[in-house]
Amino acid sequence: MILGDAGPLPTALLPRQVLRAQLPALHAEWLGNRGFAEEHGCRFPYVVGSMATGIASVDLVVAAARAGFLAFFGAGGLAYGTVERGIDEIARRLASTPTAAWGANLIHSPDQPALEEQLVDLFLARGVSRIEASAFMALSPAVVRYSATGLTQDRQGRILRRHRVMAKISRPEVARHFLQPPPESLLEALLSRGALTTDEARLAALVPIADDVTCEADSGGHTDRRPLSALLPVIRRLRDELAPALGWPRPVRIGAGGGLADPESIAGAFALGADYVVTGTVNQTARESGTSDLARQMLAHAGIADVIMAPAADMFELGVDVQVLRRGTLFAQRGRKLYETYRAYDSWTAVPEPLRSQIERDILQRSYQEVWEECVRFWTAREPAQIKRAEEDPHHQMALVFRWYLGNSNRWARDGVTERRNDFQIWCGPAIGAFNAWTAGSYLADPAQRTVADIGLNLLAGAVRCTRIHQLRTAGVAIPPTAHRFVPRPLQVQS
Repeated sequence: MILGDAGPLPTALLPRQVLRAQLPALHAEWLGNRGFAEEHGCRFPYVVGSMATGIASVDLVVAAARAGFLAFFGAGGLAYGTVERGIDEIARRLASTPTAAWGANLIHSPDQPALEEQLVDLFLARGVSRIEASAFMALSPAVVRYSATGLTQDRQGRILRRHRVMAKISRPEVARHFLQPPPESLLEALLSRGALTTDEARLAALVPIADDVTCEADSGGHTDRRPLSALLPVIRRLRDELAPALGWPRPVRIGAGGGLADPESIAGAFALGADYVVTGTVNQTARESGTSDLARQMLAHAGIADVIMAPAADMFELGVDVQVLRRGTLFAQRGRKLYETYRAYDSWTAVPEPLRSQIERDILQRSYQEVWEECVRFWTAREPAQIKRAEEDPHHQMALVFRWYLGNSNRWARDGVTERRNDFQIWCGPAIGAFNAWTAGSYLADPAQRTVADIGLNLLAGAVRCTRIHQLRTAGVAIPPTAHRFVPRPLQVQS
């Protein structure tokens, strides 16, 4: 048996006296592109996205993969050794589940290209066959090398991939990079340094870099806050324009992510033509996620308006923002104060004394010098060039100190550091409010009951219900206003 349409529709829809419409069975496995599940080896067209800094944890990935989803480990922002231990543990725990589909995140690090290359080396060495590529504005040699390594042809001339790239994008100009083969100049550079074989470089010029491209709408963390209904059709048309009439084995699949948190939004994404869906914020509330119980409790009380934009730690100097939880934390306001100070003054010594005292007392909660000494220890081990630059440029030193607060605020939330609760940085979009409204009054209202499998299976079952309701409406059947409502309940999936 397979996960079906979540039980019979209300009998009022089909009075016994009159047959209004008759529909074939609909199963959650059929909601997207059937080729997605077939090629990835998962059961459902449902992806548990790679929430950075290990929020998409080892436990989350293992549980999601065992439930039949494709899941990505949140490697972004983690130290190399932590990533190495994480993927080794996932591989060990899923070794007895041959159908488990999983991968890891490769986040673009333009200021740390060596780290990006290191991670690709690790993924290739450990046999990680999928990556979710995120935050890319342009292609890097590392992501091209991952995609091209292992390309071969069978006897029929079909190009076979060993490594699959799922690119997360929110702009057509970025999607364009992944919807086409890599530039010849990049392939030549990789070939000249022995990073690719001649055959790999030749075949890489014949296929797009990505197998799948996810259209990321209004989401938690980094986001352009694009409406999915505008973004996805544009990217699909771009895909079709770029694809040659002959030559590529199949079109790049286009998925949907961002703002997907209840059955209606999942069904809506598939109705827009999404080949698969990606969830993020809702999985942060699962008990297997790599965040704290305190953060999960805070998320469980959030509404759709309880989010705000705040400065991003990794792109602080550029003025880039991330979307975070507003309710119950002062992080966004305090982060904004730091960014305004950075923009207004060229060095810490130039900041007026009253403002310096306020920042040290209320935000850093220690002296500027103490924080700087921690920064020196951190960057000396990770990237010594940052310290050298800061010694020559006091404005950059101030940026590193302020980034200390932004970076640690995420760690305090993950670790549940109660004395820094007002500084928690919890990435989430307005979808968290939709999720809480949908689960209210059900067993999933309790954060302790929220597992990644329960969340995903109920979303899919509810999406099947919504899809069936839409089919009946288009057949001319009068539908009661509450017919689409699907109340979450424990579900079991049989093979």
